[in-house]
Amino acid sequence: MVKPRIIPCLDVKHGRVVKGVHFHDLQDSGDPVQLAIQYYEDGADELVWLDIMATVEDQDLSLDLIQKTRNALSIPLTVGGGIRSIRHVEELLEHGADKVSINTYGLENPAIFEQVASRWGEQCLVVAIDAKREEDHFQVYSHGGRNRTAYELGNWLRQAQDLGAGEFLLTSIDYDGTQKGYDLPMLRYAHQIVRRPVIASGGAGSIQHLADAIEEGQKAVLLASLLHQKQITIAQIKETLIKKGLDIRWPL
Repeated sequence: MVKPRIIPCLDVKHGRVVKGVHFHDLQDSGDPVQLAIQYYEDGADELVWLDIMATVEDQDLSLDLIQKTRNALSIPLTVGGGIRSIRHVEELLEHGADKVSINTYGLENPAIFEQVASRWGEQCLVVAIDAKREEDHFQVYSHGGRNRTAYELGNWLRQAQDLGAGEFLLTSIDYDGTQKGYDLPMLRYAHQIVRRPVIASGGAGSIQHLADAIEEGQKAVLLASLLHQKQITIAQIKETLIKKGLDIRWPL
């Protein structure tokens, strides 16, 4: 049985880790390489690195920083942000990424999903989705939650899965940075539609929030603010989840 993964997320802007609320009011949280090493040593199962401005500002990828991070880790590393071509995917993999996370470019050019999956395998492709509730449905947004797309969440999940998505990184814009808990209704909806793993993202503010998601069957949970603000460590999270009777990856 696959055990749930605890995955820290590094949202990187101009070479620094940042975190805000609802994708706005970004505050500096430190050096990405140092934080990656810290979370790895503390027991992270995987690490996600998202360059949140590379797409918006059409910037180059932070390949040197990614390589430094890879050299210090022995856990899976997913990298996203700013991917606009197969060559960008190649560069990220060459510099140590195990998986690539594609969001905006995939919405504009879905064929890249097929290209990545056919060349490197579906396990290499993480389709990132930013969505928010609109009346009776969830709507997909691009460019770091800035631009509304024509896609309803369920339709985009199905299409991306058919094109080769190995897993999904699903972020609730409504819950992001609020530390009020994950958007469980959105996660339930996604799980009804796809058979691929879904990484819960946006809103973790306590160990109980992680427990709530895992108890519902969630196999991967992403967190950022809770760790960046040093409210708790990954080791403390895992110890508490195990005491709650949850089957978490251990030892660290």
